[in-house]
Amino acid sequence: MNDIITGILETARREPYRTALIDGRGREITYGELARRVEAVRAAMTGTAPGRGVLFAVRPGVDAVVLALGSVAAGGTLVLADPGLAPDVLAARMTATRPGWVVAESVLYTLSGPLRSLARRRGLLLPNLRDPLPGHAVRHLHTGPWLPGVPRGALSLSRVLRGTVPEDRAEPVKAGTGSQAEPGTAGSRRPGEAGGEQTGEQHEGRSERLTGGQAENRAGEEGRDLPRTPQPDMSGATAPDISEISPDQPAAVIFTSGTTARPRGVVHTRGSLAAGLELFREAFPLGPGDVVHTDQLMLGLPALLAGATWSLPGGGDLAEELAARRATHTFAVPVHLDRLLRRTPRLPETLRYLLLGAAPAPAGVLRRAVESGPRVLSVYAMTEALPIAIASAEEKLAHSGGDLLGAPLPGVGVRIADDGELFVSGPHLAQRYLGEEPLTEIATGDLARVEDGRLVLLGRKKDMILRDGVNIYPGLYEPAIAALPGVAEAAVVGIADAETGDEEVVLAVVPAEGYDETLLRKALPEIVDALAIPTRIETIDAFPRSGRADKLDRAALRELVARRP
Repeated sequence: MNDIITGILETARREPYRTALIDGRGREITYGELARRVEAVRAAMTGTAPGRGVLFAVRPGVDAVVLALGSVAAGGTLVLADPGLAPDVLAARMTATRPGWVVAESVLYTLSGPLRSLARRRGLLLPNLRDPLPGHAVRHLHTGPWLPGVPRGALSLSRVLRGTVPEDRAEPVKAGTGSQAEPGTAGSRRPGEAGGEQTGEQHEGRSERLTGGQAENRAGEEGRDLPRTPQPDMSGATAPDISEISPDQPAAVIFTSGTTARPRGVVHTRGSLAAGLELFREAFPLGPGDVVHTDQLMLGLPALLAGATWSLPGGGDLAEELAARRATHTFAVPVHLDRLLRRTPRLPETLRYLLLGAAPAPAGVLRRAVESGPRVLSVYAMTEALPIAIASAEEKLAHSGGDLLGAPLPGVGVRIADDGELFVSGPHLAQRYLGEEPLTEIATGDLARVEDGRLVLLGRKKDMILRDGVNIYPGLYEPAIAALPGVAEAAVVGIADAETGDEEVVLAVVPAEGYDETLLRKALPEIVDALAIPTRIETIDAFPRSGRADKLDRAALRELVARRP
């Protein structure tokens, strides 16, 4: 089976000295070294029952990539620990997934253990990583230096990468025994002993390229001098034997919604993820020599499968990092891109492709993105099906009457239900929702139509407005309104009448230079159906947003405009 693991390791076998990853500090990791690290983690986690949950709490970086791939290669299913969730929601998710491993940063063990009260006061809510599911024994693998809270017997990533893992590997921590490791115990680290992503050295701004045993010797050595034992160069490491592993084996559970009684977890398999990654690879040119600058797994992994370089952000100015890494591809959320382009109207000349996703992009952002230099592609996707369709910015700007999503990608099936809701299917579709029957198609929650083989988004089903018995779809009009002069962003919401249930149609606008409400009102009848003309127009400095992607929070916007006279 050629999937996300074997595909990457096959590249390592062919070209072990090609750069696979660039970390946040600009240090390069070769494909051979990446393969060696993934195999080291897989070997350390040998014995993991296929599909067993791996509670994962490692921030984006080289360590996260290595540990994620190694965990899946060992047969585990990644379960992301989402900080900020209510304790009862966390408990429900742990009960549903029953993790057998915890893979986490040592600082998070401290924040979920000895400093839990302090973390909670700062708004950081984490499961008890030492004992995430009372009554259920788990094994532990941590990154970073030893810190109080790391369980006794936990494996250290730095030791795993140096090949000094005890033969009994990580000891299961039983419920109620989540004591911290003592210096010198199996798999523990002494205070001051670093681990994690210490895989290279920085000298006067020059990144040092590490291959095979070189990086192994240097892993975890920041801050102290450890004896460097010569190690064999394993840059030609081959993929582990996974002949018994099915493409239907679960690889990740991604929670999207649900209640405490029934958490909604999307279960992706190795096969569905591989199919989605292949769709991304086919959607735009990507190969050796290209540099993809992103922290998004679903864009970074296709880069590795294609033999390109995955460049991980370092937290600095995006335009400066793109130039320094000579990036050819990158990804941005529209609201973040808008901020970037206001500071830096022209992006580096090396950048050929700019991908947008997670939320609809206003026309003004699309125009500035096109003017910034690279080819701009807008990706339509959902957690259950990554991706579905891709359209260029030029195509979207030229289209009127809804938000153009593009033609369904090869192998992606689409169906429009009687009520206008879009359903999708295909090999990239998630296997199922946790605890539910297998999926054959998925309801997107989006209202859409098909024009000349291309999908056109009309809006979210739940955002539909009902006025005088007529269904009004905000997404049908918002792109055209946002494209008018003097309008930066536009959103249409309905305010329900408490007595009749009928809804008032309100147009909220973030004004741009030259905004004139009189001119806007004159223009609306040309682009908005008569029965959907807004009752009133409200100008707002900035739309309320929520989530990691800063999506428009329509509920908050509805509440905001409802309070106005």
